[in-house]
Amino acid sequence: MRTLLYRTQLAVLIFALVLTQSFAPISASAEERNYGRSMVITPYGIVATSYVQASQAGARILEQGGSAIDAGIAANAVLSVGEPMTNGIGGDLFAIYWDAKTHKLTALNASGWAPKALTIEHLRSKGIDSMPQKGIDSSTVPGAVDGWAKLHARYGKLPWKNLFQPAIFYAQNGYAVPEAIQAYWAPVVDVLHENPESTRVFLPNGKAPEVGQLFRNPDMAKALTLIANEGESAFYKGSIAQAILKTSNALGGTMTAEDLSQYTAEWVEPISTMYRDWTIYELPPNGDGMAALEMLNIMENFTPAPAGPRSTAELHTRIEAMKLAYADVTAYNGDPKFSTIPVPELLSKPFAAKRAALIDPNRANCTVAPAALSSSDTTYLSVVDKEGNILSLIQSVYSSFGSKVTVQGMGFVLQNRGGLFSLAPKSPNALAGHKRPFHTIIPAFMENGDQHIGFGIMGGMNQPLAHAQFVSNVVDYHMNIQEAMEEARFTVSSKLGCDIVIESRIPPVALDQLRSRGHILDVHKDYSTTMGRGQAVLHNSTTNINYGASEPRADGSAEPESPNLPAPPQ
Repeated sequence: MRTLLYRTQLAVLIFALVLTQSFAPISASAEERNYGRSMVITPYGIVATSYVQASQAGARILEQGGSAIDAGIAANAVLSVGEPMTNGIGGDLFAIYWDAKTHKLTALNASGWAPKALTIEHLRSKGIDSMPQKGIDSSTVPGAVDGWAKLHARYGKLPWKNLFQPAIFYAQNGYAVPEAIQAYWAPVVDVLHENPESTRVFLPNGKAPEVGQLFRNPDMAKALTLIANEGESAFYKGSIAQAILKTSNALGGTMTAEDLSQYTAEWVEPISTMYRDWTIYELPPNGDGMAALEMLNIMENFTPAPAGPRSTAELHTRIEAMKLAYADVTAYNGDPKFSTIPVPELLSKPFAAKRAALIDPNRANCTVAPAALSSSDTTYLSVVDKEGNILSLIQSVYSSFGSKVTVQGMGFVLQNRGGLFSLAPKSPNALAGHKRPFHTIIPAFMENGDQHIGFGIMGGMNQPLAHAQFVSNVVDYHMNIQEAMEEARFTVSSKLGCDIVIESRIPPVALDQLRSRGHILDVHKDYSTTMGRGQAVLHNSTTNINYGASEPRADGSAEPESPNLPAPPQ
């Protein structure tokens, strides 16, 4: 009897152990994690954007045999329709492309220049003593379409016309407005009413569309069809150019046919730094990617806080490093064709060590003001194809709906990038004809061994500090790209000085300790769009597996390419 009882008890114990093991987590980190979404993981391509339909459009292009560039252009075109307040053919573009076979990086600066006649003297003759932030005098020549054309000419596989069909469909037939996009739309109703064409196109029934409301833009469908059929010449020399000039002339602008036809995007060499054992790449001036790299160089002088990225020590170091880097980029950045930008010195390790020595570990510095600018509305996307080629692309009209000027009959706004010029004649960023302004939009890339990551986080002067936080999350705290993108962040405040905007996921004790060190905190909700909206893709060149991340601060997703399935048996 005892033997039978013992065997019964043993069987129950074994069954319990088996049952426990059956439901045990694969790893503690898989069950107990600090982020919400899982990465997309596949041997096929991935397109990550802030708008699901744009990600899907890019993934379909990959399924049709398109390259990472083809998919990026298609996704960006859909974003131009779906997020008209953040980006579009009236804006600028920057891109980094990594070739998986050659391991070579190339970069494109498709930022536009000021009209030749838009000068400091011209504005002062009109009684203007600071750069306009809206209206026709804030507009520069849009570079995005020429950027698309140059990327496609070098790296495209599919016919140019094919890439615009999804965007044309959504513009013509409409799309249901999602949550985050509607939240960007609603606050700018009043300023859109200042321009009759903007009111007609973007405010159906005189107001912003509601969440879930179908929004159509047949004028934009017409413009995209012209670009699809005629190439970039439609924009810079053809019907769209004529519409831009007509619009500019009606508002007293300075844009000429030569300003448009003579413009060309430029291939440039990325700048980089080593952070710990990773190489981080950004674009050179006139963008502010060097601020991200300098911030990382300063941070490298400090040991990562063992308590993690939400700890008081780590946040204090990051915030103080940001202030120093932003002060430098504000003082020196501009168009390198018009002034000498000391990039090598600003990115040198000895210079960073000197700047790091200025950081008091126990007190915030309120006199080195981060150069917070007006809010920026931008879209970023990243693509990896099944060969492992990576596109990191950012595109913007700057402020929400750019200049608020909509091109007559074409359904898109002109950017207000000119608003970033200075009217101080001695500034490296002083306004001049055919000069490019200081730019906030930056795509990025990082690599270490077989790990290659294309990433970006949009949002004006938020971008360099958001890039640095993402890099540190990956490098110092060994987060995967989804966790690193979702991690709680801080950003600059328009109040400057010691004012910082920060998310409420930072522990209350850390917030209190930061305040005790002199930081003035504006605490926002858990996932605030003021921290920017990012995407990332990773290619492992040993396993040939791709990874994608799209953070929850936007409406987007990382969409995988579906395999080409064989036909079912007959």
